[in-house]
Amino acid sequence: MNNLGKLCLHSITTRPWKIEEAARKYAAAGIQWISVWREALDGRSPKIVGRMLQEQGLGVVSLVRGGFFASVDPLKREEALDQNKRALEEAAALQAPLLVLVCGADPGQSLEDSRTQIEEGIVALVPMAEELGIKLGIEPLHPMYADTRSAINTLSQANDLAAKIDSKKVGVVVDVYHLWWDSNLPTEIRRCGELGKLFAFHMCDWKVPTGDMLNDREIMGKGCIPVPRIRRWVEEAGFEGPHEVEIFSNQYWSQDQDMFLKEIIEAYTYRS
Repeated sequence: MNNLGKLCLHSITTRPWKIEEAARKYAAAGIQWISVWREALDGRSPKIVGRMLQEQGLGVVSLVRGGFFASVDPLKREEALDQNKRALEEAAALQAPLLVLVCGADPGQSLEDSRTQIEEGIVALVPMAEELGIKLGIEPLHPMYADTRSAINTLSQANDLAAKIDSKKVGVVVDVYHLWWDSNLPTEIRRCGELGKLFAFHMCDWKVPTGDMLNDREIMGKGCIPVPRIRRWVEEAGFEGPHEVEIFSNQYWSQDQDMFLKEIIEAYTYRS
């Protein structure tokens, strides 16, 4: 059984709530951590949002998301780099210690070319990240997203890239939804810990059957991912940070969000 001391919610999990309402509801439920999606900052000052979260007693775990470095178009790659720099500035204003990177891919070129561009993009951000004190977390995505969302699809690839860049500010995000299928996962989680590169841990579950590739995730314990086992591997690798619940679900977003929040807390407490 888990207490709520390490439970973190991504703001997108309760997407119908504006960030102010989400903060109030999370804090009232005993949650102490939040990861903020950039869409939640639309029309708002990140500094003011950060102060509001602090006043609600919520620590900010990360800003989500940067990345999308890969493109056949050089101008789009430059635009992506500029957008990532703005995201780093937002993270600093929000007092978020980590920017999560969904690295991108372009079906008009090889995965190898996309991976080269991803590496170049992250390397270009390292000086600014180091200056601002913001970590860059490479999040490998499930292979079903290798067309447009990410050419980094295994924890091995993410570990290799983080090790190659060799900055203390560059590491890896482990998300059970994207990695649970990989037979090398325990070995690579252990390696990630040994490298000192395990920056964040995301949780949800894989709904059976899945009706949408993006927006049909499940609450922990209601799908087929062995969440407690993976969490144990992560903790054995030395990870001591919050457990971040990140659920994209058209089904749950259409339901009462207060009830959804209660279900998440119950699942975290008893089933993950």
